[in-house]
Amino acid sequence: MDHSQNNAPQDLPEEFEKLRGMEPFTYGLFNRIVEFQEKDHPAWKTDLPFAERIAGMPLHALVFSNPDRDPAKFAHTVAAFYPLRDEFRRIAHIIKQVGDDPLVCDIHGRNGFIGSLLGREGLRVIALRDEADKPNQIHPFNDPECCELRDVTIDQVDFPFDVAFSAWMPAGQNRTPAIVAHRPKLIVFIHTDHKDEVNALPQTGTPEAFRDLPDNYKLIAEWSIMRPKDVLHEAWPDLTPSIEETRHVRIYADGPYQDIDVVGDTEAQLPLAECYPWEADLEMALTVFNAKSYLRKRGHQV
Repeated sequence: MDHSQNNAPQDLPEEFEKLRGMEPFTYGLFNRIVEFQEKDHPAWKTDLPFAERIAGMPLHALVFSNPDRDPAKFAHTVAAFYPLRDEFRRIAHIIKQVGDDPLVCDIHGRNGFIGSLLGREGLRVIALRDEADKPNQIHPFNDPECCELRDVTIDQVDFPFDVAFSAWMPAGQNRTPAIVAHRPKLIVFIHTDHKDEVNALPQTGTPEAFRDLPDNYKLIAEWSIMRPKDVLHEAWPDLTPSIEETRHVRIYADGPYQDIDVVGDTEAQLPLAECYPWEADLEMALTVFNAKSYLRKRGHQV
Protein backbone atom coordinates (compact mmCIF):
# COMPACT_ATOMS: atom_id res chain seq x y z
CA MET A 1 0.00 0.00 0.00
CA ASP A 2 1.53 3.34 -1.07
CA HIS A 3 0.65 5.73 1.71
CA SER A 4 1.92 8.76 -0.16
CA GLN A 5 -1.10 8.60 -2.46
CA ASN A 6 -4.87 8.76 -1.96
CA ASN A 7 -5.32 5.15 -2.95
CA ALA A 8 -6.87 3.46 0.08
CA PRO A 9 -8.49 0.18 -1.03
CA GLN A 10 -12.19 0.45 -1.76
CA ASP A 11 -13.14 -2.37 0.61
CA LEU A 12 -11.85 -0.71 3.80
CA PRO A 13 -14.42 -0.17 6.58
CA GLU A 14 -15.48 3.38 7.48
CA GLU A 15 -13.04 3.55 10.40
CA PHE A 16 -10.21 3.71 7.84
CA GLU A 17 -11.72 6.49 5.71
CA LYS A 18 -9.18 9.01 6.95
CA LEU A 19 -6.52 7.15 4.93
CA ARG A 20 -7.91 8.76 1.79
CA GLY A 21 -6.35 11.99 3.07
CA MET A 22 -2.96 10.35 3.56
CA GLU A 23 -1.10 12.36 0.91
CA PRO A 24 -1.52 15.88 2.38
CA PHE A 25 -1.06 14.52 5.90
CA THR A 26 2.20 12.83 4.91
CA TYR A 27 3.46 15.99 3.22
CA GLY A 28 2.86 18.00 6.38
CA LEU A 29 4.29 15.30 8.62
CA PHE A 30 7.60 15.08 6.77
CA ASN A 31 7.91 18.85 6.70
CA ARG A 32 7.51 18.94 10.49
CA ILE A 33 10.04 16.15 10.98
CA VAL A 34 12.62 17.93 8.82
CA GLU A 35 11.90 21.22 10.57
CA PHE A 36 12.52 19.57 13.93
CA GLN A 37 15.69 17.79 12.84
CA GLU A 38 17.12 21.01 11.40
CA LYS A 39 16.29 22.76 14.69
CA ASP A 40 13.92 25.20 13.05
CA HIS A 41 10.98 23.93 15.10
CA PRO A 42 9.90 26.13 18.04
CA ALA A 43 10.67 23.25 20.44
CA TRP A 44 14.34 24.24 20.28
CA LYS A 45 13.66 27.88 21.19
CA THR A 46 13.82 27.97 24.99
CA ASP A 47 12.60 31.58 25.18
CA LEU A 48 9.20 30.81 23.65
CA PRO A 49 6.07 29.96 25.68
CA PHE A 50 5.60 26.23 26.28
CA ALA A 51 2.38 26.08 24.24
CA GLU A 52 4.22 27.43 21.20
CA ARG A 53 7.13 25.05 21.68
CA ILE A 54 4.97 21.93 21.59
CA ALA A 55 2.66 23.09 18.77
CA GLY A 56 3.04 20.79 15.78
CA MET A 57 5.71 18.68 17.47
CA PRO A 58 6.01 15.46 15.44
CA LEU A 59 5.55 12.10 17.13
CA HIS A 60 8.84 11.12 15.48
CA ALA A 61 10.67 13.49 17.86
CA LEU A 62 9.28 11.58 20.85
CA VAL A 63 10.06 8.11 19.47
CA PHE A 64 13.54 8.88 18.14
CA SER A 65 16.23 11.29 19.24
CA ASN A 66 17.66 13.86 16.86
CA PRO A 67 20.34 12.53 14.45
CA ASP A 68 22.95 14.96 15.80
CA ARG A 69 22.49 13.94 19.47
CA ASP A 70 25.72 12.84 21.15
CA PRO A 71 24.61 9.94 23.40
CA ALA A 72 27.78 10.32 25.47
CA LYS A 73 26.59 13.78 26.54
CA PHE A 74 22.81 13.76 26.22
CA ALA A 75 19.84 11.60 27.08
CA HIS A 76 16.78 11.59 24.80
CA THR A 77 16.26 14.73 22.75
CA VAL A 78 12.87 15.57 24.30
CA ALA A 79 11.69 12.70 26.52
CA ALA A 80 11.92 8.93 26.91
CA PHE A 81 8.32 8.30 25.81
CA TYR A 82 5.33 10.00 24.22
CA PRO A 83 2.69 11.08 26.77
CA LEU A 84 -1.03 10.89 26.00
CA ARG A 85 -3.29 13.62 27.29
CA ASP A 86 -6.17 11.40 28.36
CA GLU A 87 -3.90 9.47 30.74
CA PHE A 88 -2.34 12.65 32.14
CA ARG A 89 -5.84 14.00 32.76
CA ARG A 90 -6.63 10.79 34.63
CA ILE A 91 -3.46 11.06 36.72
CA ALA A 92 -4.29 14.69 37.51
CA HIS A 93 -7.85 13.73 38.47
CA ILE A 94 -6.49 11.24 41.00
CA ILE A 95 -3.90 13.68 42.38
CA LYS A 96 -6.40 16.51 42.91
CA GLN A 97 -8.30 14.42 45.46
CA VAL A 98 -5.50 14.31 48.04
CA GLY A 99 -5.91 17.95 49.09
CA ASP A 100 -6.43 21.54 48.04
CA ASP A 101 -3.79 22.67 45.57
CA PRO A 102 -1.55 19.59 46.01
CA LEU A 103 2.14 19.92 45.22
CA VAL A 104 3.69 17.32 42.90
CA CYS A 105 7.40 16.52 43.09
CA ASP A 106 8.64 15.25 39.73
CA ILE A 107 11.45 13.07 41.04
CA HIS A 108 13.26 12.67 37.71
CA GLY A 109 12.37 16.05 36.26
CA ARG A 110 15.17 16.27 33.70
CA ASN A 111 14.21 19.06 31.27
CA GLY A 112 10.73 19.56 32.77
CA PHE A 113 8.81 18.47 29.67
CA ILE A 114 6.86 15.60 31.24
CA GLY A 115 6.26 17.43 34.51
CA SER A 116 4.95 20.46 32.62
CA LEU A 117 2.36 18.40 30.77
CA LEU A 118 1.11 17.11 34.10
CA GLY A 119 1.19 20.59 35.62
CA ARG A 120 -0.87 22.00 32.76
CA GLU A 121 -3.76 19.84 33.95
CA GLY A 122 -4.15 22.24 36.89
CA LEU A 123 -1.35 21.18 39.23
CA ARG A 124 1.77 22.71 40.80
CA VAL A 125 4.92 20.76 39.96
CA ILE A 126 8.50 21.04 41.15
CA ALA A 127 10.77 19.05 38.85
CA LEU A 128 14.10 17.83 40.23
CA ARG A 129 17.24 17.82 38.11
CA ASP A 130 19.97 15.42 39.19
CA GLU A 131 23.40 16.48 37.94
CA ALA A 132 24.35 12.78 37.81
CA ASP A 133 21.76 12.20 35.05
CA LYS A 134 22.55 13.10 31.46
CA PRO A 135 20.51 16.13 30.42
CA ASN A 136 18.04 15.97 27.59
CA GLN A 137 19.31 17.40 24.32
CA ILE A 138 16.63 20.10 24.53
CA HIS A 139 17.09 21.67 27.92
CA PRO A 140 15.22 23.29 29.59
CA PHE A 141 11.76 22.42 28.27
CA ASN A 142 9.43 23.38 31.10
CA ASP A 143 6.35 25.55 31.42
CA PRO A 144 7.30 27.99 34.21
CA GLU A 145 3.61 28.77 34.78
CA CYS A 146 3.14 25.37 36.43
CA CYS A 147 6.48 23.55 36.57
CA GLU A 148 9.52 24.85 38.45
CA LEU A 149 12.95 23.28 37.86
CA ARG A 150 15.28 22.77 40.82
CA ASP A 151 18.82 21.39 40.75
CA VAL A 152 18.46 18.96 43.66
CA THR A 153 17.99 15.22 44.11
CA ILE A 154 15.24 13.50 46.07
CA ASP A 155 17.72 13.01 48.92
CA GLN A 156 18.27 16.78 49.08
CA VAL A 157 14.61 17.83 49.01
CA ASP A 158 13.82 19.95 52.06
CA PHE A 159 10.23 20.97 51.25
CA PRO A 160 6.99 19.04 51.86
CA PHE A 161 5.10 17.68 48.86
CA ASP A 162 1.90 15.70 48.43
CA VAL A 163 2.64 13.50 45.43
CA ALA A 164 5.78 11.85 44.11
CA PHE A 165 5.79 11.55 40.33
CA SER A 166 8.45 9.11 39.11
CA ALA A 167 8.56 8.93 35.32
CA TRP A 168 11.38 6.79 33.88
CA MET A 169 13.45 6.09 36.96
CA PRO A 170 17.13 5.83 35.89
CA ALA A 171 18.10 2.36 34.70
CA GLY A 172 19.36 -0.03 37.35
CA GLN A 173 18.53 2.29 40.25
CA ASN A 174 15.93 1.89 42.96
CA ARG A 175 15.02 5.35 44.20
CA THR A 176 11.77 4.21 45.79
CA PRO A 177 13.18 4.03 49.35
CA ALA A 178 14.27 7.67 49.04
CA ILE A 179 10.80 8.56 47.74
CA VAL A 180 8.83 6.83 50.51
CA ALA A 181 11.08 8.46 53.13
CA HIS A 182 9.16 11.67 52.36
CA ARG A 183 5.85 9.88 53.03
CA PRO A 184 3.96 11.27 50.01
CA LYS A 185 0.21 10.73 49.86
CA LEU A 186 0.50 9.27 46.36
CA ILE A 187 3.34 7.80 44.33
CA VAL A 188 2.91 7.71 40.56
CA PHE A 189 5.31 5.50 38.59
CA ILE A 190 5.68 5.49 34.82
CA HIS A 191 8.11 2.79 33.75
CA THR A 192 8.81 -0.02 31.30
CA ASP A 193 9.79 -3.67 31.70
CA HIS A 194 11.81 -3.47 28.52
CA LYS A 195 15.46 -4.46 28.85
CA ASP A 196 18.49 -3.07 27.07
CA GLU A 197 19.41 -5.36 24.19
CA VAL A 198 23.13 -5.03 24.92
CA ASN A 199 23.39 -5.67 28.67
CA ALA A 200 19.89 -7.11 29.35
CA LEU A 201 19.38 -4.60 32.18
CA PRO A 202 16.01 -2.87 32.74
CA GLN A 203 15.61 0.44 30.93
CA THR A 204 13.92 1.92 34.00
CA GLY A 205 14.73 1.36 37.66
CA THR A 206 14.75 -2.19 39.01
CA PRO A 207 11.79 -4.62 39.17
CA GLU A 208 11.41 -4.24 42.94
CA ALA A 209 11.34 -0.44 42.71
CA PHE A 210 7.80 -0.56 41.32
CA ARG A 211 6.36 -3.38 43.41
CA ASP A 212 8.11 -3.60 46.81
CA LEU A 213 6.68 -0.67 48.77
CA PRO A 214 5.95 -0.40 52.50
CA ASP A 215 2.70 -1.98 53.69
CA ASN A 216 1.01 1.39 54.14
CA TYR A 217 1.11 1.92 50.35
CA LYS A 218 -1.56 0.21 48.27
CA LEU A 219 -1.72 -0.05 44.47
CA ILE A 220 -4.93 1.78 43.55
CA ALA A 221 -4.61 2.13 39.76
CA GLU A 222 -2.54 0.74 36.93
CA TRP A 223 -2.64 0.61 33.15
CA SER A 224 -0.27 0.01 30.25
CA ILE A 225 0.36 1.67 26.88
CA MET A 226 1.85 -0.47 24.11
CA ARG A 227 3.76 1.06 21.20
CA PRO A 228 3.51 -1.42 18.31
CA LYS A 229 6.65 -2.55 16.54
CA ASP A 230 7.54 -0.31 13.59
CA VAL A 231 4.49 1.87 14.23
CA LEU A 232 5.84 4.77 12.15
CA HIS A 233 7.73 2.65 9.63
CA GLU A 234 4.59 0.66 8.77
CA ALA A 235 2.75 3.85 7.88
CA TRP A 236 5.66 5.68 6.27
CA PRO A 237 8.34 3.22 5.03
CA ASP A 238 10.95 6.01 4.76
CA LEU A 239 10.88 6.36 8.55
CA THR A 240 13.08 4.23 10.79
CA PRO A 241 11.82 0.89 12.19
CA SER A 242 11.35 0.74 15.96
CA ILE A 243 10.96 -1.95 18.60
CA GLU A 244 7.71 -2.78 20.36
CA GLU A 245 7.63 -1.22 23.79
CA THR A 246 5.11 -1.22 26.62
CA ARG A 247 5.14 1.32 29.41
CA HIS A 248 3.19 1.04 32.62
CA VAL A 249 1.52 3.50 34.96
CA ARG A 250 1.22 2.36 38.58
CA ILE A 251 -0.26 4.57 41.30
CA TYR A 252 0.18 3.82 44.99
CA ALA A 253 -1.70 5.56 47.82
CA ASP A 254 -0.92 5.94 51.50
CA GLY A 255 -3.58 4.63 53.90
CA PRO A 256 -5.94 7.63 54.15
CA TYR A 257 -6.13 8.02 50.36
CA GLN A 258 -6.66 4.45 49.19
CA ASP A 259 -10.38 4.87 48.50
CA ILE A 260 -10.21 7.92 46.23
CA ASP A 261 -11.84 7.76 42.81
CA VAL A 262 -9.37 6.56 40.16
CA VAL A 263 -11.70 6.78 37.16
CA GLY A 264 -14.00 9.81 37.28
CA ASP A 265 -15.11 11.06 33.89
CA THR A 266 -11.63 10.86 32.43
CA GLU A 267 -12.15 7.54 30.65
CA ALA A 268 -14.17 9.26 27.94
CA GLN A 269 -11.98 9.65 24.88
CA LEU A 270 -10.87 13.21 24.22
CA PRO A 271 -11.54 14.80 20.82
CA LEU A 272 -8.33 14.84 18.83
CA ALA A 273 -8.32 18.66 18.90
CA GLU A 274 -7.89 18.53 22.70
CA CYS A 275 -5.09 15.94 22.65
CA TYR A 276 -1.36 16.66 22.49
CA PRO A 277 -0.17 17.70 19.00
CA TRP A 278 1.78 14.48 18.41
CA GLU A 279 -1.33 12.38 18.98
CA ALA A 280 -2.59 13.29 15.48
CA ASP A 281 0.47 11.53 14.04
CA LEU A 282 -0.11 8.59 16.35
CA GLU A 283 -3.76 8.27 15.35
CA MET A 284 -2.87 8.24 11.64
CA ALA A 285 -0.02 5.75 12.19
CA LEU A 286 -2.25 3.42 14.21
CA THR A 287 -5.00 3.71 11.59
CA VAL A 288 -2.55 2.57 8.90
CA PHE A 289 -1.23 -0.14 11.20
CA ASN A 290 -4.73 -1.46 11.88
CA ALA A 291 -5.77 -1.16 8.24
CA LYS A 292 -2.78 -3.24 7.15
CA SER A 293 -3.60 -5.87 9.74
CA TYR A 294 -7.22 -5.91 8.51
CA LEU A 295 -6.15 -6.38 4.89
CA ARG A 296 -3.49 -8.99 5.62
CA LYS A 297 -6.03 -11.13 7.47
CA ARG A 298 -8.10 -11.06 4.26
CA GLY A 299 -5.22 -12.14 2.06
CA HIS A 300 -4.16 -8.76 0.67
CA GLN A 301 -0.48 -8.11 0.09
CA VAL A 302 0.33 -4.76 1.71
